[in-house]
Amino acid sequence: MQDNERPVRRPRPVLRREPRLPSRSALARVNGRVLDPGTALAVDGVAPRPTAYVGPRLLVSRGPRDEESLGVLEQIAGELGWRAVVSRARTEVTRDEERRLTSARPVWEPVERNTDGRWFSDENPGEVVRVDLDVPRGAAASAPDGWVLLQTARARAERLGDLQHVGLDHIVLLQTPYDEGHPYDEGHPYDEGHPYDEGHSGAVGSYGSRGSGGRQPMRYVGEPPVRSAGVKGRRPVVGTLDTGCGDHPWLGFVETGVGLSGTPIGYVDPATDPERHPDLVGPLDGGIDGLAGHGTFIAGLIHQACPDADIVAWRVFPSEGPIVESDLVQALKDIRDVARLHRDGKGGHALDVLSLSLGYYHETPQDELFDPTMYSILRELGEAGVAVVCSVGNDATDRPCFPAAWCPWPDATQTLVTADPGAVPIVAVGALNPNGTDALFSNDGPWVRVHDYGASVMSTMPAFQGGLQPIARVETDEHRIRESIDPDDYASQFALWSGTSFSAPLFAGRLAKAIGPVDPAHDTRAEAVTRGWAAVAALTDIAP
Repeated sequence: MQDNERPVRRPRPVLRREPRLPSRSALARVNGRVLDPGTALAVDGVAPRPTAYVGPRLLVSRGPRDEESLGVLEQIAGELGWRAVVSRARTEVTRDEERRLTSARPVWEPVERNTDGRWFSDENPGEVVRVDLDVPRGAAASAPDGWVLLQTARARAERLGDLQHVGLDHIVLLQTPYDEGHPYDEGHPYDEGHPYDEGHSGAVGSYGSRGSGGRQPMRYVGEPPVRSAGVKGRRPVVGTLDTGCGDHPWLGFVETGVGLSGTPIGYVDPATDPERHPDLVGPLDGGIDGLAGHGTFIAGLIHQACPDADIVAWRVFPSEGPIVESDLVQALKDIRDVARLHRDGKGGHALDVLSLSLGYYHETPQDELFDPTMYSILRELGEAGVAVVCSVGNDATDRPCFPAAWCPWPDATQTLVTADPGAVPIVAVGALNPNGTDALFSNDGPWVRVHDYGASVMSTMPAFQGGLQPIARVETDEHRIRESIDPDDYASQFALWSGTSFSAPLFAGRLAKAIGPVDPAHDTRAEAVTRGWAAVAALTDIAP
């Protein structure tokens, strides 16, 4: 797609299939489970689809009925032999800490002080209360399960909608498909015939193979993108919420330490940074982790699409993923607050576009059981003039993947949200092959409103070197080394990779270019919304 080319609407294929769900090892890292509708606890009026979630946990959105719902959940958990440990979103502090924390709080969040001198934050849409389940010491019970607790509460409720604000803590994955080459994946007996892998063999699965779009080294021989000198106003700013950003000659301007009022957002410990340490999982196996370099690759794509854009890279994913929805919600809430503070002239940091290469599948996406917590935060970003760009997923399915599926659908009778002139819309981006056709792995559906290149694209990588070796190597009499390509030597600092993970940031860069430099004197919420909508309308068929 060229810079100003509007997307071509193609007949949509029927992609009725269930997506891949996380592997056993990925689930184990976050105490995850797979919801199997065939064996899950059933309730009349609830028709779930497969998803992955943190087993012993529920999330409750803040609202007028949250305390009542928490009481019901605690009671039912006790009847099932479990203990519900509630972490309320209202932050309680001592009197000595009050002045320090109050001065750091966003100005639109009122403070309510009670009679003994403590204070609590007032209701703030987007915050959640976490309910963790365990078995009391000295007791014996079945393994605590959030789905069982939620379904039991629904069965007792007068209306299913009464528990709309209670949901699972979903597992969120980065959208990069089908990597191979890890020594334990090739021929591992648990991979052969696994139901979620079978559908991704052959043509679709080939995108994960080196030589067919999988992560592999390459040499870039052109000139680097050039940032203009003397830009009038400030540069457009693109944020990413990924694995961070590593060292690269092109990307010395990228910011990685932007926080909220001095508090870090996401992970900041250098020892766990997958953009600096490529083998954090199994550090003695010699293999580069599956997501190492992912954030650097994304930053390079944004830079290629809009060299004049500034980039802020927040790290929320570890080197093998996944993360849980509650952690993602907290990071998004903090980023929302950063953007709001800037637009209101009270600090924060400029943000015009936010690129999200991540997603999850909700078990009940189109009925009154859907919990809108994450969407409310993304909408508030749109109201602050931030265009949120989301990858659509790599599972060759038309099942809605979130948050991308919150993009306005063209059919008003189907859409989950409607376009609003007062908020820049979420944009869902599918992937194109190098020849401009739709990538076979890319999800599709009415919620996918634009496509950009995402298969076998070139971008930046840290100078990683893994433990794999060239297939052949020989030293000549002239002491020159002859060898085949080393499959995981990224000394060139460039790579090819595939996934809707990469079509989204490429399009985010195009949006930033369409927005262009911003006059600080005209950077209010309303003016930012107007700019964002104009850029989205110019590059997509989405209209307010």
